[in-house]
Amino acid sequence: MGLQQFEQRLERLVEGTFARAFRSGLQPVEIGRRLTREMDLLRRVGVHGLIAPNFFTVELSEVDAERFESFADALTRELADAAREHARIEGYAFVGPVEVELHRSGQLRPGRFRVVAAVREGPEGLPAGSLVLPDGRRIVVGEQPVLVGRLPECTIVVSDPNVSRRHAEIRRRGADVVVVDLGSTNGTRVNGVPVREQVLADGDEITMGTTTVRFETS
Repeated sequence: MGLQQFEQRLERLVEGTFARAFRSGLQPVEIGRRLTREMDLLRRVGVHGLIAPNFFTVELSEVDAERFESFADALTRELADAAREHARIEGYAFVGPVEVELHRSGQLRPGRFRVVAAVREGPEGLPAGSLVLPDGRRIVVGEQPVLVGRLPECTIVVSDPNVSRRHAEIRRRGADVVVVDLGSTNGTRVNGVPVREQVLADGDEITMGTTTVRFETS
């Protein structure tokens, strides 16, 4: 399922401007398949279940790196999303944020590539946890709380009159991540239910005003 969704997103990505780069040669979905295979091969038993690699280096030939250069950022985001989706399907956990880097290699022929996968702890050694914003951006929940509100100094600034200036915080509490409403006027909801404070689980949706962000541990 994860790779099918990855392929569908890539089809939309390469429409128009990028279509010419995919008429022949190395296809990005081949990289996605190899990446998830490395996760399966290198998974290991951890304290909280199966731990999968979360840091991936993709080595490309000079020719293929040139072809992918104009949309490399979008491609790495899609590859990271494919890894997260595969982890959810297989029940894998990560010990840090999922990251994908593309590198050039003068030793590889066009069409050939190499994926090196590793388990890398997150900042301060904290378990993986991030907030997915409506535009697809991710904010990693680290040692410092993530403040959501209308004020410019907030970590996530929301231009919504239904959101208070300092609306809510998402913070670490040991191995858990909790959302805390900061006495906002219109309240904070998790999966549609009003909360003052709530431990978050993977996939929980936090709604403040008309804005919803999703919490992910993968």
